[in-house]
Amino acid sequence: MIEVLLVEDDPGDVLMTEEAFAEYKVANRLTVVSDGESAMSYLHKQGQYADAPTPDLVLLDLNLPRMDGREVLAELKEDPELRRIPVVVLTTSEAEEDILRSYNLHANAYVTKPVDFERFISVVRKIDDFFVSVVRLPTR
Repeated sequence: MIEVLLVEDDPGDVLMTEEAFAEYKVANRLTVVSDGESAMSYLHKQGQYADAPTPDLVLLDLNLPRMDGREVLAELKEDPELRRIPVVVLTTSEAEEDILRSYNLHANAYVTKPVDFERFISVVRKIDDFFVSVVRLPTR
């Protein structure tokens, strides 16, 4: 089982991700925060997140309130304790500028969210398969 942190402000996308995890019977633990500042508090174990587990994988939306996903990605990858956590940008943006900037900020993957629920489940399944079955993640 891996710890997955979903950073997503759209309740519909959160629900679809939770349903995708449940439908695919993904045994990984999914924690959700809804803005960039909360994501950084979670990752740094501050405030209400003092006892939070360190995630093995971050699914990060780009367009977030309070601190956008690009800022979260930059701060996360600059931190020596956090930079090894794989980050999958999971967003609706297909803009080449967002793709390029995300990779320049050291995102591990950039995935455009499908609108269709079945395709969304398929994408979550592939992300899970890759990061659980194919890739070897660092131990906590």
